Amino acid sequence: MARKIKGFKRGEIVYAQGDLAKSVMYLQEGGVQLSVVNQAGKEAVVAILGPGDFFGEGCLAGQSVRMGSATAITPSTVLIIEKNEMFKVLHQQHTLSDRFISFMLARNIRIEEDLIDQLFNSSERRLARTLLLLARYGKEDKPHGLLPKISQEMLAEMVGTTRSRVNFFMNKFRKLGFIRYNGGLQINTSLLSVVLHD
Repeated sequence: MARKIKGFKRGEIVYAQGDLAKSVMYLQEGGVQLSVVNQAGKEAVVAILGPGDFFGEGCLAGQSVRMGSATAITPSTVLIIEKNEMFKVLHQQHTLSDRFISFMLARNIRIEEDLIDQLFNSSERRLARTLLLLARYGKEDKPHGLLPKISQEMLAEMVGTTRSRVNFFMNKFRKLGFIRYNGGLQINTSLLSVVLHD
């Protein structure tokens, strides 16, 4: 089957590092974590994806195996499109093609911003930016606010700092009213002041 929709439970693997790369995924509902494990067994979280995000697109550029793993972090619905079908769809369906190109350009910009963030910003500012990105701040398709369950260890990996530093900053953000725990982690847009403040 060239295209299929598949449901994944929380914690279920969508694909594993080293699997053959034969399809592109489009996340319709839920959340997916992309991670990579090095030869020493250390895992790094590369991205947290939400509805409307593509992943696994490396196969379109000649990637034969998956460079990392994709795991559902909430119950998720994924549209799986085989590589050859994706090429066909990109040529025939201009709406999907435009959406895919926009997504790839936005992701490229975000990767550049992530690199600049790692090189020049404090861990406090990187954490604030990561929380805003996870809350999908600035995305029209989804209101920002409540985050899927995410551990401080995972945040530390994403920010490039220790769990104890993340804990310290999370407590500080909570006391300042930037975040609150109310049936999940809720992000206030005022957290943006931490990112913009010099």
